[in-house]
Parts: sequence; structure tokens; C-alpha cells
Amino acid sequence: MIRIIEGKQAQRLLRRRAQRLAEAENAVRPILEAVRTRGDRALLEYCRRFDRLERATVRVPQAELDSAYRRLPPEFRRAVRTAAANISAYARLQLPRPKVLAPSPGLKLSQIVRPLETVAAYIPAGRYPLPSTLMMTAIPARVAGVETVCVATPRPMDAILGTARMLKVSAVFEMGGAHAIAAFAYGTRTVPRADRIVGPGNIYVAAAKKLLAGEVGIDFIAGPTEILIIAEDGNPAWLAADMLAQAEHDVDASAILLTTSRKLARTVASEIERRIGDLETAAVARQAIQRNSAIILVDSLDEAVELANRFAPEHLSLPDRRLLERVRHAGSVFIGPHSPEAAGDYAAGPNHVLPTSGAARLRGGLSAADFVKVISVQELAPNALARLAPAITTLARAEGLEAHARSVEVRLDG
Repeated sequence: MIRIIEGKQAQRLLRRRAQRLAEAENAVRPILEAVRTRGDRALLEYCRRFDRLERATVRVPQAELDSAYRRLPPEFRRAVRTAAANISAYARLQLPRPKVLAPSPGLKLSQIVRPLETVAAYIPAGRYPLPSTLMMTAIPARVAGVETVCVATPRPMDAILGTARMLKVSAVFEMGGAHAIAAFAYGTRTVPRADRIVGPGNIYVAAAKKLLAGEVGIDFIAGPTEILIIAEDGNPAWLAADMLAQAEHDVDASAILLTTSRKLARTVASEIERRIGDLETAAVARQAIQRNSAIILVDSLDEAVELANRFAPEHLSLPDRRLLERVRHAGSVFIGPHSPEAAGDYAAGPNHVLPTSGAARLRGGLSAADFVKVISVQELAPNALARLAPAITTLARAEGLEAHARSVEVRLDG
């Protein structure tokens, strides 16, 4: 049974358990070094040991992608097309645009936007295959104009391979874990070196991404998934269903309901217990509900919003728009009773690769903007340089950089 606790007891629950990343880092360091120094040879050894790779190379041939696509049920193809259209539209909204500014005569400032050349998407396939994550990572990269989009997955099932084929992603690799991250970070004869690696994974994938950040761009270090729901009233069955939808992801997942109503808290708790009985993923969901989840009684919506901001949840569900203006920290927000988190997971359009473990204080979810560079451009006419010269030379000499000052003055002397 899920816990019902008072708001003053919430702090301990909201203080997330620290990930045991240090332990995982120690485990993956030798793997990263082996792939760095021995390339494909080390990669194949780890793939055969951990991923049960049987083929001679990690590269999945195009013929397998084509075959997988043909085996996809028509309704699955339709679902991918529906979701892909919305994901593409939202990704286009996120892209920074080229701009030009002339703040004073002769001074022309602009920005140009250029895509990364090669990106890699890690698609988990442990407990569940996740073609939705393939869409959420590959589509924004394509919208951004990335030329080479690579995919790594340790279990290349039809749903993933067929979706890759639908998205025109042909560089698919059967590999997982830290060795896959290392292959993309360093590059091997078979696997291209990526400019950025995105996508969720287990603690070993997270540890590898943390250790390789700087060697390669990453999105963020992902922890267990989470949802926080604020509700004064509402349909208890719907609220319970949303909490179980989050809990079934992983035994470390958390689902938290903040409510001002003791009656609603009790009814939702009963609904969770009733609905978990016939859930195929009950073994996972029950552990997540009992270990990491709770219904928290608060005195007011003001208190609920403040707790939510302190938690900075991956997913935040609000009863209506009136609280949105006060939300400061959240990965993605879902407003109203007909906006379940599952809609965002699959087909609404915004990305489901989101910051967890409080990282929503620092950034939002994966975006098409993560796949481009914004490059500044400066063009000064003689009169503009002359006007700026006193400021430039004064600041340069204040920093002790005489050659900087003279590089301006030499242009004015002529």
C-alpha cells in the first residue's frame, strides 16, 4: 500500500537517494580505456559478453532494417507516423534562428546556426524495447539538420529496427552499456565518432556518459524516472493510473501525489491497490510504489507548488493553468485531467528525454537546439571600430594585455 504522509514529513522522501555512480564509474573505467585503445576488438568482446552479440560486426545491415519494417503491424506504423509528425513540429519550434542586429552605425552583429555533424542516440532495450525513445532522439536531430544520426541498442527488436527504417536512420549498431558509449565517444573502425551522445540508460551508461563528458557532448546524466502530481480533487482512478504508469518503468521510479484532500488521498491509495492487481508489470510497479512513492497531504496549493519547485521533478502534473506561472523547476509540465504523462511519452510532441534527480533546476528536456551550434558573427566598419576603440583599449590594458590594445590602435593610426 502506498504511504500517506503529512507535508512536514515530505522532506525525507523528496531528498532523493544518491545514485551509486561512484561504484559504477569504477566498473566502467577499464571498459572505456579498452575501447579507446583497442577499438573494435574490445567492443566486440564486450558486446559478446554483455549483449550476447552473435553477428560478426556490431553494424546492423540495411536488409535487417527493411525486413523488420515489413513485419511491423499497420497500426504500429500509423502510430509512429502520428507521433513523428508532432515530434517534428515541436522540434522545429525549438530551433534557434539566424538573426542580425545593428546596435550602432557600422556595427553589424549576427548569429548563424549550424548542425552538429554526427550524433548518437542510445536506445535502451532491457526490460522494455523503446522505439518511442528512438523517435524522441533521432527526429529532433534530423530536424536540426544533423547529417549522420547513429543508434545503439543492445537488443535490436523489430519495433526499434523498423522504426529506424521509417525514420531513415540507417546507422544502427547492436551494442549497449558503457562500451557503446565509449565507441561513440572515441570512434572505432566500425562506429563513427559522435559529436554528442543522447538518450537514457542504466547506471553504467550514466557513469560512462559522466566520465566521457568533455571527450564528447552529452545531454545529461539520467537517474530514475519520476512524476509529481498536484491535485485538490479529481478522478481518483485517473490519478492512480498516472502514478502506476510511472511506477511500472523501474523499481527505482517514484510517483508522488500532493493533495489538500485527505479523502482524495485515501481513495487514490485504494485505487492504486485495486488497479495494481491485474497489471502485467505489477512486480516492478509495486516495488516502486512501496519504496519510493507517496501521497503527501499539504495545507494549500501554495505549499504544493513550493514543494514541487524544491523537488524539480522530471514530470509535473498540474490540475489547471493557474499554477503554471509559479512553476520554476520541472522537466515537462502536463496541465489538466486530459493530459496524462503517457501522452508526452509517446505522441504529443515535446521530448520525453528529460532531466531527472533535480537536474530540472538547470535545464529542460532534450531539444532540437541540443543538436546545433549557434555561432556569433561580428562585422565592424572603420567608424564603428573607432567608436569602440577607447573601451577596447582601456579594458585590454586593465587586464595587462597590451598587444590586444595595439591590435586596435594600429588600424586607427593608418
